[in-house]
Amino acid sequence: MALGEPVSYATMGEGRALMELTGKTNLYGILAHPAAHVRAPMFINPVFEKYGLDAFLVVLHVHPDDLEATVPALQKVRNLKGLILTIPHKPALARMCDELGPNGKLMRAVNTVRFEPDGRLAGEMFDGVGFIRGALESGIELEGRRILLVGAGGAGQAIAFALAQHGAAEVTIANRTRETADDLVARIRDGVPGAESRVGDADPAGYEVVVNATSLGLKPDDPLPFDPARVDQDAAVIDIIAPKTRLQEEVAARGLKLMGGRPMIDTQVVSQLQFLGELPPDTA
Repeated sequence: MALGEPVSYATMGEGRALMELTGKTNLYGILAHPAAHVRAPMFINPVFEKYGLDAFLVVLHVHPDDLEATVPALQKVRNLKGLILTIPHKPALARMCDELGPNGKLMRAVNTVRFEPDGRLAGEMFDGVGFIRGALESGIELEGRRILLVGAGGAGQAIAFALAQHGAAEVTIANRTRETADDLVARIRDGVPGAESRVGDADPAGYEVVVNATSLGLKPDDPLPFDPARVDQDAAVIDIIAPKTRLQEEVAARGLKLMGGRPMIDTQVVSQLQFLGELPPDTA
């Protein structure tokens, strides 16, 4: 390859050119810790290609202790236009933003941040949108259902609000830190009048839908977030982690209805790219 030629990147497993990166390409980073599990570029970069966008997403491994110093430095990279956030950075980035969209304000967490030309950070949360759309497209009904949500971090908070807004009969929130779950329930009751929400334990028995919104499953030796043997036979399980986890394997072995993390990612990408300014608002 001659010096100065554009670099051609291939979509993993497909063996074809995804795009050519040049000095005109808009770059985006997905911040994560840990980062080895992140598959978002495999899903999102083909969407850039589909719409003919000169843009590219790359994984950036950033420790939480380094986040406040790293983000301002990234803003100085002129062709880096914004960020996508995954575990554990969603609440912290919301606190760093100068402007929050309606979901970001309500949930105190963001998963998409736009770098404004004047140096401000604008953030919004789309996990709830992706969760609801993904579940419905996977044949999992949420309205009128009794739902257990395990995990009240950034994604968990977005999912809890989305479930309340979508008309779940009741959302029980189980979290390692009880105070975080108590605070989330109080905010749901204030933000979504009439929504039924309470704090409980992680026993999945008796629920119609059980959701894992924790990071458990990212490491091979992680404990299970709940006992899959206790899930009712006619219940559905949603695990928001995209790579296949031990929880997903055990749920599938029981023949239960299951959704992994991929549909939640796929169904929110267009909304994220609209927020980032890569796609017009009327894009389908």
